[in-house]
This record gives sequence, C-alpha cells and structure tokens, in this order.
Amino acid sequence: MNKCSFCGRSEKDVNLLIAGISGHICDSCIGQAHNIVNEEAQSHSTFSTDELKLKKPQEIKEFLDDYVIGQGNAKKFLAVAVYNHYKRLKQVIDDDTEIEKSNIALVGRTGTGKTLMARTIARMLDVPFTIVDATVLTEAGYVGEDIESILTRLLQAADYDVKAAERGIVFIDEIDKIARKGDNPSITRDVSGEGVQQGLLKLLEGSVINVPPQGGRKHPDQKMIPVNTKNILFICGGAFDGIDKKIANRLNTAVVGFNAAKETVGIDRENMLQYIAPQDLKSYGLIPEIIGRLPVLTYLDPLDEAALKRILTEPKNSIIKQYKKLFKMDNMELTFDNTVFDFIVTKAIEFNLGARGLRSICEQIMIDAMYDAPSENKDKIRITLKYAKTKLSSIDGERLRVA
Repeated sequence: MNKCSFCGRSEKDVNLLIAGISGHICDSCIGQAHNIVNEEAQSHSTFSTDELKLKKPQEIKEFLDDYVIGQGNAKKFLAVAVYNHYKRLKQVIDDDTEIEKSNIALVGRTGTGKTLMARTIARMLDVPFTIVDATVLTEAGYVGEDIESILTRLLQAADYDVKAAERGIVFIDEIDKIARKGDNPSITRDVSGEGVQQGLLKLLEGSVINVPPQGGRKHPDQKMIPVNTKNILFICGGAFDGIDKKIANRLNTAVVGFNAAKETVGIDRENMLQYIAPQDLKSYGLIPEIIGRLPVLTYLDPLDEAALKRILTEPKNSIIKQYKKLFKMDNMELTFDNTVFDFIVTKAIEFNLGARGLRSICEQIMIDAMYDAPSENKDKIRITLKYAKTKLSSIDGERLRVA
C-alpha cells in the first residue's frame, strides 16, 4: 500500500495522496508545506526601495490625462502627493530633517472622477495600492468590518509582503459617509460615524497595527501580522453632499445688504467647492483630529456639457470605445452619429447623473442592439439620433438616477 513519504500515513488514512517520481505526498503535508513557504516569504521580503521607478509629477499627470478628462487641479495635487510619497520611501535620514507624509482629502460631487483617478493611478504604481469603502466600517465588535480590514486589503494587494505593504497607498472612498451624525447626544452609539473616525486616527497618523490576514471575525484564531502605517499614504475621497451650503454660510453669500453684495460679487456660486476649507469639513461632521491628519485638501470641478462629451469619447477606455470593441469581437463595425453624443450628454445633465450616469443612458440606448445584432449577422451597426431618442422616450430620470 502506498504511503506518504513525509508523514508515513497510508493511502486510506488521508484524503488525497499525490504520486511523484519516487515517492508520495498527502494533502495534509501539502497544506503544511504551503504555510511554511508563506511564512518564509513574509520573513524575507523581496521589496526594495532601490527598485522603485521615481515618476515625476508631470509624468503622473500626463498618465492621468489619458484616462481622466479635466480636473487639472486635483490631478496636480495627486501627482505631487504620489511623487513625494516615492521620495519619502527613498529618503536617507542623515540629519535631523525627516520628510513626513501628507495624506490627502479629495472632495467632489458624485460622478466627477474621484474613484476613477484612484484606479487610474493604481495602474502605474510600483507600490501596493488598494481601494476600500468607508461605508462598511464600524467600531470593533459591531456588525460590519473592522478598521483593520483596510490594511488586510493592502496586505492582499502586496501578496502578504509586509515590507511592501508598509510602503503602499490606500484610497478610502466615501469618507463623508462616516461623518458625525449630529452634535446632539443620543442613546445609541455612533458606531459607523464618529466611532470609525476615532479608529482611523492611529492608521492615518502612523503606528503599528496588528492586522488579521483573513479578516477579523471569520477566523478569530488566526495569527496577527504587525503592520507599521508610518509610510502608508492615505487618500480619502468623498462627495460631501450638501457641503456647498456650509461653504456658502462661511462666505456669507446669503447675507443681504449693499456691502455684503459687493464682498460676494466675485464668488462663483456654481462651483462652491473651489472655496472649500478645513473648517467646512468640521462643520460637515469630520472630527478635528481626522482633518489634522489630512493636511492636503483639494476638490474636483463639476462637469459641464463639453467635459461630459469628452469623457464619453476621448479617454483610452471611454464608454463609446468599449461598445465599439464589444461589437468588433462579433466582427461588426459600430458607428454613432455625432448628434447622438450631444443627446446623451443633455440627458445626463437633465437627470443630474454626472459622468457615472453616461453608461446608464448608453445601456438603455444600446441594449436592443446588443441583444439582436449577434443573431442577425450584420457587418455594420449605426446608431442615429432618432434611434437613441426612441430608446429613451419611455425612460424616467428616476430610473436612471445614480446620484
């Protein structure tokens, strides 16, 4: 009877016995060997700061320009932050001057490109990068994910190479959803608001966090991995819906009177986010300690018709190019009349959908063509303005609304 060459157990005592050239190994020994290899890989990290390719801010911005339309101010802030982060990893502390990291707060309406910029930057980075959603985070012990799960995702992105993860970048999306629910005392704890903000403080500032490699609650007996967040760059993005009113109140734009009118005549009321300041985040519900750990504050411009049309057609992975590629895979050439693009943009603005809503509108227009064309064996498909209007004639804006 065949036996495992490592533990000696017979074939009937194991679930699986794999044969080699001159021996056998059972499934239990394979599992133990896998764990040993992982532990050795973690203790001998291959990450080296010498291997990092230092990309200049203009190069980073040019890469973003290929995928993200407009938002020059936000791109500049992100490019500088990532560039300085790379330089921090390469710094040699030979005097009393040590470069500290500058975490970023990114504010912009829904559909203006916050998450898209984060995902685009992730394509070009030589350091581990992950995007996490703040809406699922709660204080430890409550239903939801622990704050430490942010670092679990980063570890996974780094293939559990701790030294590499400790030099990574984390994008925390929907940071506005953990704003303090109100100043009035409540009989219930704010476990997904202020409680999460308090928990994030130690991550943003920089400290050693014990991270569960497989998540905190499903595997309570797992061995914790210590991760130092001192060199991890955090980028926090959020829509902060309604914060423009708080900015307006701070700028006294609603004050009546001749002198008040003269003081506010130069204020652009269509884009109040450009005047955002840390005190606006505080009035919205972020605690001062969190704001202090996000020293770089920038904004994204609202999208006008020209920007939306460029988003629809120009980026390397634009929506229209994606549809054309889908049809090309079925050996069909897809074309659009230029008037169709104007119609889609007009509907997106009418329904207040932002750039994210462009795909919702396109899907409604294209669904029948994508359903029928593969069976009709056509060589060319042309989308006209009349066809697009017909497909959207019975659609209500609320059905498409994502904002």
